[in-house]
Amino acid sequence: MIMGMACLVYLSVNLGAVELFGSNNYTISAVFGSIEGLEPGASVEIAGVPVGKVKTITLEENNALVVMEIKNGTEISDDTIASIRTKGVIGDKFVKLSPGGSDEFIEDKGELMDTESAISLEELISKYIFEK
Repeated sequence: MIMGMACLVYLSVNLGAVELFGSNNYTISAVFGSIEGLEPGASVEIAGVPVGKVKTITLEENNALVVMEIKNGTEISDDTIASIRTKGVIGDKFVKLSPGGSDEFIEDKGELMDTESAISLEELISKYIFEK
C-alpha cells in the first residue's frame, strides 16, 4: 500500500509539473495592446517547442503586462518578437516567441520590446459581414 501511495505521489508531481525544490526558470515580461483569451499557465513557445509558460497577466497603463517563466538554458535575444497566437482554428491561446538576430540576450526580469497583439476572430468576421 505504501508503494502504491509513493507511485501516486510520483505521478502527480511529474504530470502536474510541480516543482518541489526551487525553480529552474527565469522571468521576462512583455506589454501587449490586447491579449484576448490568453490565460495564466498558457504555453510559451519558440519554433513550436514549449520553453516556458505565462506566469501572470496584469493591467498596466491600459495595456496587458504578461510575465512569462522561461526555462533556464533558453536564451532569448533582446530583439525577439512576442506574439499571441491560437493553436488550431479555435484552440487555446499561447505566446509565440520569434527570435531575432541579436547577440545580446534578455536576463532575468528583462522585458521584450516588440510585441504583436492577439487577433480577434469575432472582430474580423463582423468587419467582413458589416462592411459589405
